[in-house]
Amino acid sequence: MAGLPAAAIEIGDDGLHKPDWLRDTFKDLPEDFAEATAEGRRVVLLVEQRGCIYCRKMHEETFPDPRIDALLRTRFYPIQINLHGDIEIVDTDGEALTEKKAMRKWNILFTPTLIFLPRELDASRSAIEQAVAVMPGAFGRGTTFDMLNWVLEERYLNEDEEDFQRYHARMIRERNDGRTE
Repeated sequence: MAGLPAAAIEIGDDGLHKPDWLRDTFKDLPEDFAEATAEGRRVVLLVEQRGCIYCRKMHEETFPDPRIDALLRTRFYPIQINLHGDIEIVDTDGEALTEKKAMRKWNILFTPTLIFLPRELDASRSAIEQAVAVMPGAFGRGTTFDMLNWVLEERYLNEDEEDFQRYHARMIRERNDGRTE
């Protein structure tokens, strides 16, 4: 896996990477959630910003991993949000505001940040208040792959002692290679 070539990803007018698995939506999160649910997918919000070297790293090195790419295409409903954007979004609580105001409301400081929504929405709470996991920063392929699976397996609902870090450590042991890739 270490030898994966960096992928060339189109950059949009907003300066953000535009892989073909991103959903082009009106950013009405309740509507997007309903569509994702109808397709049997999980919503993941990707918060990025123009010129972010860590976003580029995720798009060129992590997301192209065939295991991750397949999950993003078939099991998730990825929606991109610009940390400093002026496009209006509708939060899961129904509040309409710009992307940048939503990011302040959600206290998002780092890009990239992946926000995973639950299987069922609470219309009285914002997206960040009901996120089942938040992954701030650029992570390698193994960590990202494990996070995607941890969410899909709904491990966050388990009442045992296996939080994500313990799950991730177990996955590394089970891969029996000692690497996070």
